[in-house]
Amino acid sequence: MSLYIGLMSGTSMDGVDAVLCRIHDQRAETLGQVHLPYPPALLDSLHKLCLPGHNELVTAGEADIQIARLYSQAVLALLRQNNLNADAISAIGSHGQTVRHHPDNLYPFTIQLGDPNTLTALTGIPVVADFRRKDMALGGQGAPLVPAFHQAQFATEQRTIVVNIGGIANLSVVKRGDVPLGFDTGPGNTLMDHWINHHLQQSYDTNGDWAASGTVSQPLLNSMLSDKYFAQRAPKSTGREYFNSAWLQSQLAEVTDPLTPADVQATLCALTANTICQAIHQFKDVAHVYICGGGAFNQQLVSNLQAGLGPVPLSSTAGLGIHPQWVEGAAFAWLAFANLNRLSANVPAVTGASRGALLGGLYLPD
Repeated sequence: MSLYIGLMSGTSMDGVDAVLCRIHDQRAETLGQVHLPYPPALLDSLHKLCLPGHNELVTAGEADIQIARLYSQAVLALLRQNNLNADAISAIGSHGQTVRHHPDNLYPFTIQLGDPNTLTALTGIPVVADFRRKDMALGGQGAPLVPAFHQAQFATEQRTIVVNIGGIANLSVVKRGDVPLGFDTGPGNTLMDHWINHHLQQSYDTNGDWAASGTVSQPLLNSMLSDKYFAQRAPKSTGREYFNSAWLQSQLAEVTDPLTPADVQATLCALTANTICQAIHQFKDVAHVYICGGGAFNQQLVSNLQAGLGPVPLSSTAGLGIHPQWVEGAAFAWLAFANLNRLSANVPAVTGASRGALLGGLYLPD
């Protein structure tokens, strides 16, 4: 039985979640969590790095160190919160902040920032990082990586689907004794967050209240649903490089009906719900759907999902023993555990890699 810390900063780019886990028999028990937001200047740099721009290398190099320093602050705060010393932690699993993810290029690559050398030096704890590139070196998408954890943590005798709704939404299909399946379904919160920030200067739509005040535009929704990504077969993954403000503007240009900003927000919420439900309906005999990530707190989105799922029960992962905001961090604590215990942690059926592999590199404080 060992203690691990998982660090997750996802495509919503709202900051870092540090989650303390006790792991025994490959199952994680969450013990505590700290969230630190990105400072505005760093967040601005990260948004710019998601698209080609001026002086990218210097901007990325500086952000790499800034993120690692913020991560270390989150780790040290978590240790203080739980009265622990650094030597009580077996390892930190650090996802890093994705700024580019291009698995389908001629030369596929993915970039996560948050220098693990700085992180281990500042915390005194071994760090496992760079989880995605081994899978991509083996021909995989490098994402999603959480289905192996979801299988170990949540699988029962019945088919269950776990949906993480961060900036991008992804699902895992798990059942005890089966190989897990999964893929990115498309945008989660990223387009909604962008739209409300642009119009109301809010970082997210609390409870989905703004979306609930608008009316869904069926022409706009149909246009967005016709995007080639949604018809693409798995394995597949995506990110802010694809579903971003430029993508949204191109969709809005196709619609002539007058729309209020709230109508667009309502339609973006419907897009996320529709694409998740379409993905879930590909699988038969689903006993339950559990959601996690920031989208689990958007009541309008949850309502749309329940309507789209019909009789299939929907609830948050709190019903499985992990707070929905802690699941992704716990997954990377588990991935660090898998690395130290020499366990294959990618799922070729999910990512398309040629074989299973040990994921991540180990960085030591000494």
